Amino acid sequence: MSGGLLVAGTTSDAGKSVVTAGICRWLHRRGVKVAPFKAQNMSNNSAVVVGPDGRGGELGRAQAMQAAACGVAPDLRFNPVLLKPGSDRSSQVVLLGEAVGTVTGGSYRSMRERLAETAWQALDELRAEYDAVICEGAGSPTEINLRDGDFVNMGLARHAGLPAIVVGDIDRGGVFAAFHGTLALLSPEDQALVSGFVINKFRGDPALLRPGLDMITEVTGRPVHGVLPFDLDVWLDAEDSLAYGRTLGRPGPPRGGQWLRVAVVRLPRISNATDAEALAAEPGVRVQLTVEPGDIADADLVVLPGSKSTVGDLAWLRETGLADAVLRHAAAGKPLLGICGGFQMLAETIDDEVESGRGEVEGLGLLPIGITFAARKTLARPVGEGLGAPVRGYEIHHGVVTRGSPWPLLRYADGRPEGAVRGNIYGTHWHGAFENDEFRRRFLTEAARLAGRHGFIVAPDTRFSAVREKALDVLGDLVEEHLDTAALWRLIFDGPPAGLPFVPPGAPR
Repeated sequence: MSGGLLVAGTTSDAGKSVVTAGICRWLHRRGVKVAPFKAQNMSNNSAVVVGPDGRGGELGRAQAMQAAACGVAPDLRFNPVLLKPGSDRSSQVVLLGEAVGTVTGGSYRSMRERLAETAWQALDELRAEYDAVICEGAGSPTEINLRDGDFVNMGLARHAGLPAIVVGDIDRGGVFAAFHGTLALLSPEDQALVSGFVINKFRGDPALLRPGLDMITEVTGRPVHGVLPFDLDVWLDAEDSLAYGRTLGRPGPPRGGQWLRVAVVRLPRISNATDAEALAAEPGVRVQLTVEPGDIADADLVVLPGSKSTVGDLAWLRETGLADAVLRHAAAGKPLLGICGGFQMLAETIDDEVESGRGEVEGLGLLPIGITFAARKTLARPVGEGLGAPVRGYEIHHGVVTRGSPWPLLRYADGRPEGAVRGNIYGTHWHGAFENDEFRRRFLTEAARLAGRHGFIVAPDTRFSAVREKALDVLGDLVEEHLDTAALWRLIFDGPPAGLPFVPPGAPR
């Protein structure tokens, strides 16, 4: 059996995804055939994989990013169970890429055994094919209410005999207490697998941490394998970069005399907002996620991103006053872009008996189309062209255009129209379209013209694929420079060390 490691965390957003990707990139550089794995992910950010049979399937976007760090193509087995929240109480279940139903907190328990068997089989298959599999946990391994039937954190580690490291975000405060508490509330058999800690997002001189590092090692009998510094270049594909009011990335200075200001509405059930990252990679483009109508008023370009709950999020837009701000922006002749669920919101009508069960509701009425939700989800990786440039993207949506024939924004390779343009209003179901450099440049040039930003000049040399690859290399560099890679290597290929001490009180009975 191949080597393996579980990267657990003290909390959600502790940095498990990026640490996993960094370890994957470090191993890949050393010639190890490595794969990522997350037994169960809860996220509305997903990627599409198309199999040999031409059918598409979904997996968490973080695992697609980690696959790129490994230098391999995404595989649905990398994330066998994906939960896509559609409300506070229910989630769509995607099993090995295919939506198989909707669960609530209560009904999940009846389905958990099937999900666990699928996840364990996927991991066993991957470990037979790869030299090492680096597994990412979910939330915290010490979720007392979820201990029974766990197959994502320590339940997974026990199944596969994996050593585990625990990542803590020092930016949140209380990291040493979180390390000790995480370990001390685990059962003896789980504690025997927890082999060390990693501190993430530290700002300042690491020497200041030495007393804490020494003490946590003394009281737990486990080393801190390193301290990762806060790095502004770590933002692509990171879900915690999608916070309200956050400026995406590190926008470079404009090539011309003016900036282009982009406001992305941070919907409650936002999905695949990573589409905005390609815009943020352009010099002179400032992309901000917002829930403030005032930010919409100040923006040059407004983006309505994807949504796992189109009708529900549209109602929220109206309740918060954001819909009125969007309509005023559009009436002023400034550019407005809708992507997937955001595109559907721009329609005159939305007929949804699938996600919300609301039937026909009124859209924003900015595009002369009607949207109907189909029972079967469209999952595809289309190729075509738009604005005279070649475009590749991916589709994940139930809604389809069933009325209206406006001017299309894109066309499939076979000439079929996709999306819509009406003056300053743009819409498309294609995610990833703006990762295509020439298409993105042409769109931003037109958006700047409509916004009156005549001093904005798009950069001719930005390559988004190179930006993403550089970001993965940054993660690999951070692991190589700041973690004890010799200790990680021993854990991955030799397993957890024997004789790790038990820290009381252990798991509650």
